[in-house]
Amino acid sequence: MIYLDNAATTLQKPPQVIAAVVRAMETLGNAARGAHGSSLGAAREIYGARVKLARLFGCGDPSRVIFTQNATGALNIALFGAFSPGDHVISTDLEHNSVLRPLYALEEERGVEVSFLPADRQGRLDYDALPRLLRPNTRAVVTTHCSNLTGNLVDLTRMEAFARAHGLRLFVDASQTAGSQTIDMEAMGIDVLCFTGHKGMLGPQGTGCLLLGPDVELKPFQRGGSGVHSFDRHQPQAYPTRLEAGTLNSHGIAGLSAAVDFLEETGLAAIAAHEAALTRRFYEAVAAIPGVTVYGDFEGPHGAIVSLNIRDYDSAAVADALSETYGIATRAGGHCAPRMHQALGTEARGAVRFSFSWYTTEAEVDAAARAVAELAAED
Repeated sequence: MIYLDNAATTLQKPPQVIAAVVRAMETLGNAARGAHGSSLGAAREIYGARVKLARLFGCGDPSRVIFTQNATGALNIALFGAFSPGDHVISTDLEHNSVLRPLYALEEERGVEVSFLPADRQGRLDYDALPRLLRPNTRAVVTTHCSNLTGNLVDLTRMEAFARAHGLRLFVDASQTAGSQTIDMEAMGIDVLCFTGHKGMLGPQGTGCLLLGPDVELKPFQRGGSGVHSFDRHQPQAYPTRLEAGTLNSHGIAGLSAAVDFLEETGLAAIAAHEAALTRRFYEAVAAIPGVTVYGDFEGPHGAIVSLNIRDYDSAAVADALSETYGIATRAGGHCAPRMHQALGTEARGAVRFSFSWYTTEAEVDAAARAVAELAAED
């Protein structure tokens, strides 16, 4: 199988990630739930992972690295913990449902107002519209770093400048860029960063993170066991326990910690360059094929994603043909990005997404381009 569905999850993981998960399952107990060796070992593993992730993403305080089960969990904690009735939030048409659905729920359940920065037919945001969306009660800009459909990167420098000029928080969903693009919260003015561990981070599924800036305060999203202050009726207020109710996934966190080691040893610049070269190679090959429509803006910065349609074929039929005939794994349909499909005009049939990782080869990209050409040539 040629696996080109890395925007959904990376299939191939570094060997040390697998080894770390196995070792953790054999040795780690429940952190903060005992003073014996296996419990203390879990606590050390988790703390070590916090330190590594804080360093990797420019978060000054490891206690503000909050572990979650995925990016969706991180975003729900962040959004429900930050906004109150009467607040206004600016988001974008590029967002995944992990941002959209919490925001819609906040609209319906709390009276939080939400506006969306529009995108054009190439998925490019209209940054000039930002001032028109601003209101006296605007509290934050909530944006993805990279569209999971087109691969277009958001200009975070421009978003940060707008947010700072108007005293707003900047929330960033880095699910498609964490592990493959350099992100420094302090240098880039990011107040809240959310990402998942199983995509570009090359870690296990069931892992994710919420990283907070130094003066960001969130209300607890859920409450429960913490291993400390057992007789207190309320969730402990100190971070990270404030936002980490219940047993943590220490086995997955051990794997994520090992993944950070791999990323740092390999170098994010090398990973970004490799993925960019593959993306450009595939894009140039398929964009020249008659009957193929490619979505997104490839003139500007881009993630490791190329989405397309072939003639008037349904995207699911194309993805099935790629899988059954050529052994190529892609993702078709709506990609949990309804506003982006509406902007592109592809809501009726979706699109076929090809996405690459550090482990993708040029030979695999070339084979996928040949398959697209053969499908486009069929009657």
